[in-house]
Amino acid sequence: MKYVFYFILILAIASIIFNATKLDMNHLLQGQSQIGAISIVAALCVGILMCIMLVSHKIKDKYEENN
Repeated sequence: MKYVFYFILILAIASIIFNATKLDMNHLLQGQSQIGAISIVAALCVGILMCIMLVSHKIKDKYEENN
């Protein structure tokens, strides 16, 4: 299951990089740039959630070691 979290995290990073190429800094919230900005925020949320899941998985493993 841990590898699935890493895979999703890598996909989120790839999505951030891809959508960063779509940004137009002069018109950040218009047209394709708006879609890219929203997608970057969504991918950042996914990345944060996957990091939380990885940390909770490590905590669960340490808890099971002690019992």
